[in-house]
Amino acid sequence: MRWWLIPLLAVAAWFAYTLTPFWSLYGFAAAVQAGDAAAVEQRVNFRTLRLSLARQISAAVKADSNALDPRERQRIADAAAAVALPIMESALTPKAVIDLLDDGWPQGADLAAPAGRHERRDGLRIPDLKRLLRYYLAADMRGFRSVLVAVPPDRPRHEQFRIRLRLRDWGWRLVDIELSDDLRRRIGEKAAAAAARLRDGRTNPDKTGPDASPHREP
Repeated sequence: MRWWLIPLLAVAAWFAYTLTPFWSLYGFAAAVQAGDAAAVEQRVNFRTLRLSLARQISAAVKADSNALDPRERQRIADAAAAVALPIMESALTPKAVIDLLDDGWPQGADLAAPAGRHERRDGLRIPDLKRLLRYYLAADMRGFRSVLVAVPPDRPRHEQFRIRLRLRDWGWRLVDIELSDDLRRRIGEKAAAAAARLRDGRTNPDKTGPDASPHREP
């Protein structure tokens, strides 16, 4: 064998290897669009996904409350727990992962979408090889065992969410979903609104007790 074939073979082998996560992504996208919860469950590491979403939600709430005093931040943190709970619980179910990935917005979490958000359902959809090529060109390989994919690859960054696939036991599994900027902002806003309602409820208690009776002249 000629020596110059060695680097060529190495490049070809690496190129072939970089295609393997996208073959898995193609099947995963098909399962999402078909609503196949069993197939999705086999392709997701729910433990790492749950931890990732917990960090992102915490960061979103903290960023929205930085300008407030410590007591107000604590109220927002308390309210954020109520906002985060349905999202965290939903991250543990294949059905909710499908709900998030099919268009990038968790309808089951009761979060209103931004007014200017695009109406097309263009989440994780790979109907043909041309679309798969777009994902390949927009992806970021992180070493040998991890790849970060922007979804959808041709939308503005603030409308994209990102998924991370990691090689494990000779297969690529979803381990992380980086929420879109729009979604993180909406979570922070909802937590702040919930905290404001909590604050108003404490400062303006329901005056229905004996002390709340109107004063009467003797």
